[in-house]
Amino acid sequence: MKRIHSLAVTVIFGLLASLAVTACDLDVPDLNNPGLDGLQDTPTVATVNAACTGLLIGGRRNVSTENGYVSELGILGREAYNFDSADPRYVTEMIAGTLSGASFGANFWALPYSNIRAANLILDGLDKVAEFSTTDKSTIRGFAHTMQAIDLLEVIDTHDTNGAVIDTDQPIVPPPAAQPLGKIVDKPTTFAAIAKLLDDGAAELAAGSSSFTFGIPSGFHNDDPKLTFDTPSGFLKFNRAMRARVAVYVAMATKDYAPALTALSASFIDDTSMVIPFNYGVYFTFSTKSGDIPNGLVNQNIYVHPSVAADAQPGDARVMRKVQLAVDGKGNPRPGAELGLSSTLSFTLYPTPESPVPQIRNEELLLLKAEALYFTGDKTGATAELNLVRQQSGGLPALAPAPDDATFVAELLYERRYSLLFEGGHRWLDLRRFGKPLPLDRATDTANVRYPIPQAECDARPGEHACTLGSADP
Repeated sequence: MKRIHSLAVTVIFGLLASLAVTACDLDVPDLNNPGLDGLQDTPTVATVNAACTGLLIGGRRNVSTENGYVSELGILGREAYNFDSADPRYVTEMIAGTLSGASFGANFWALPYSNIRAANLILDGLDKVAEFSTTDKSTIRGFAHTMQAIDLLEVIDTHDTNGAVIDTDQPIVPPPAAQPLGKIVDKPTTFAAIAKLLDDGAAELAAGSSSFTFGIPSGFHNDDPKLTFDTPSGFLKFNRAMRARVAVYVAMATKDYAPALTALSASFIDDTSMVIPFNYGVYFTFSTKSGDIPNGLVNQNIYVHPSVAADAQPGDARVMRKVQLAVDGKGNPRPGAELGLSSTLSFTLYPTPESPVPQIRNEELLLLKAEALYFTGDKTGATAELNLVRQQSGGLPALAPAPDDATFVAELLYERRYSLLFEGGHRWLDLRRFGKPLPLDRATDTANVRYPIPQAECDARPGEHACTLGSADP
């Protein structure tokens, strides 16, 4: 099972077999455990709907686990430590050494690609289901393409210049008749594919029906009906928010921020309310119900990196909301680890195993807009957006317009660091995309700036250049 297609099949079988359980606060019907053949050859309304719900389940599987997206990227970006005495790799591999393609460095590849493959099965089988209306099919296509884009974004965000595979819709057949593996393509090509998936999805959602045929978890619902995303029209705003994020990431290379402003205008951004709804957005949800998964970031081994407090400006309310003194069961401060590193701070972001994790929030959209405005020449507007976040979320004094690009970037990175702290690797991604050095704890530590291509993929691709690049720059 060293081929991406074979690995995806393995995970898909597990996903389809698990749809009889409660997950993402949705009650999914039994469906007699539909198999791969049922979805691929004889899809029905029930199996397609269940598979769509499965995309939402699959999309959050490696978000909040101890070795998941938030935790690992938080460690790499020096937002967090994990002092798990039973697994020293959180220090020896992720901080001191290089990422191994056979260990932690193999993460964020198989699961996103299994979700992408499941979406392809939905898309390939959709026209076989006569009971779906034309608009229902358009809605499902828009949903599936959006989910594929988000999964592919996870792959390229983590693997960066090592690249990704975008040719994933190959027939699933067992060896020795298996199809050739999709090529590993470069970062710009991958981002272009992500942008197309989101744009195609947006057009399909706009042409679709007024409601989904399958359940959407509560993380897509907000109390304000204008800011809820569990309908196709609301999900379209979520799609545009993700498109804005992608456009900003791409603009670092193209210097073209206009697409970001266009996407933001169609998203759920709100920068005009008297009280800005910073926390409105889309969230991954978790629970302790049987068959579901809890938020694994509620973990006594996870500490706040001491630089978070040391670098904060006096009175920053975001730090006071998100960080506290770590204590043991008797109320005594915990000293940290005996690995040459230490911290006495813990996060308050996720207080229970059922705490949601943000996927994208209005606060991020304001910061994306500030960046896009500045680099399209509207420095006054950029400062106004930055100050909305800085003053209302951070409780800090307003900034004057930056006198130069270097000052603005420093101000932007500060606001993004504390507004998006430990939500999804934002600091690690930001330092990399702005060409800033990754702070090291010790002179001998390694700056891991990307994930390697997993060893299993390299074994299946002898001579693949991307497999020689590793996780750190020379």
